Amino acid sequence: MKILIVEDDPLLMEVMAASLKKDGHTVEEAADFASACQKTELYTYDCILLDIMLPGGSGLDLLSKIKSMDTRVNVIIISAKDSIDDKVSGLELGADDYLAKPFHLAELSARIRSVARRSRMDGDFSLKAGNVVLEPETGRVFVDGRQVELLKKEFSILEYFMHRPGHLVDKAVLAEAIWGDHIDQADDFQFLYAQMKNLRKKLQEAGADIEIKAVYGFGYKLLA
Repeated sequence: MKILIVEDDPLLMEVMAASLKKDGHTVEEAADFASACQKTELYTYDCILLDIMLPGGSGLDLLSKIKSMDTRVNVIIISAKDSIDDKVSGLELGADDYLAKPFHLAELSARIRSVARRSRMDGDFSLKAGNVVLEPETGRVFVDGRQVELLKKEFSILEYFMHRPGHLVDKAVLAEAIWGDHIDQADDFQFLYAQMKNLRKKLQEAGADIEIKAVYGFGYKLLA
């Protein structure tokens, strides 16, 4: 799962991120209201762990903003404010769960698994474009019912575009969305070009009737 931690306590952030990465999740971080807003507007997450008290704004306002975007992301409120009013407000705004600090990391992992299971039970979360079906939960992609083997980054790139069919995506925005907080370790976009070339080749060879078209000087667009 791709998880965003919105938390202003650097020590707690570090501990949570290390534990979730150990569980096999992809983790990104936001330490204040502004950066959390920016990340949720640009990128897609499976779960957001959201503190209520944030520098620059309220976590409840951010929760309202997230839900107004018609997103299916799971949100778990994590806050030291263990009042009934805050809990009720969060749940009424659409939060999937509420976990009060302090908490055990094992309980956090269990809550994440629980909301993910509930989401799967609510319906089919597969993405469809043309004859291509992508299953975010299983990490599988099918073309005309036949599975296509993709590497992790190739899968993430395809998922990003299938959430935004017909949208022109800047290559820099795409790179940061896929590589997240580690994008600054890259000197150029060769790593992106290589992944994109392999993905497009695999889709073409599998007979996909969608195309991720390069737009010279800007980025890419998914055509279906």
